[in-house]
Amino acid sequence: MMSWHRVVMSWHEAMMSLCGTRRPPTNAPHCRQLAGSGIGSCTTAEKFGPGRAGAMAKSYDHLFKLLLIGDSGVGKTCLIIRFAEDNFSSTYISTIGIDFKIRTVEIEGKKIKLQVWDTAGQERFKTITTAYYRGAMGIILVYDITDEKSFENIQNWMKSIRENASAGVERLLLGNKCDMDGKRKVQRDHAEKLAKEHGIRFFETSAKSSLNVEEAFTTLARDILLKSTKKAGASSKGHLDLAASQKKSGSRCSVA
Repeated sequence: MMSWHRVVMSWHEAMMSLCGTRRPPTNAPHCRQLAGSGIGSCTTAEKFGPGRAGAMAKSYDHLFKLLLIGDSGVGKTCLIIRFAEDNFSSTYISTIGIDFKIRTVEIEGKKIKLQVWDTAGQERFKTITTAYYRGAMGIILVYDITDEKSFENIQNWMKSIRENASAGVERLLLGNKCDMDGKRKVQRDHAEKLAKEHGIRFFETSAKSSLNVEEAFTTLARDILLKSTKKAGASSKGHLDLAASQKKSGSRCSVA
């Protein structure tokens, strides 16, 4: 069994990776893995060599960090594996702390690198997982349509976002395991109503059949891209207006 010391160290290393402040020794012969989680911590230069590091760094236009949250057992890990690797396993292994996978997609003619973080749903990992909210640009709230309690707890997860995430973070609600409709406990219209109350998008998905998984992730990524593009445009316009104002003001001073 993995020791708690090892889990804490894994979290610390992953945290440094998220913040971009940790750089492993350049002579590291292999990518170090975070405590059985499959998280590689090597740098681009270590993986591909210094000659290719620059090319790899320019292989995408934007990097978006997404976070999946929700009760334990709702299928967060399965959704991420389906999206990132197009694979599914019915074997359930509870996530320890935090993990992530990467996939690059093309949206609106831009290459978007998605770093998708998987969080443990258990209460004992809450202090670790909430530390990742601040760095996320998009958060996906997941519940199990066959588990009414997991849906009721979405309100608690929403509260956690308000308390820990950056203001204006994009959110998305997912009702997973819709392939198990015969065991459904949460009606679709109830989830749609909740999503409408919070002003967010809603999808029912199946990691097993892959239904709506691709659509959900790419929709969130598109919303983030459009928001960031709009914000960048507004900022650029503000700078131009300020420059024009200063130029005009300077002109009057010269004449005087």
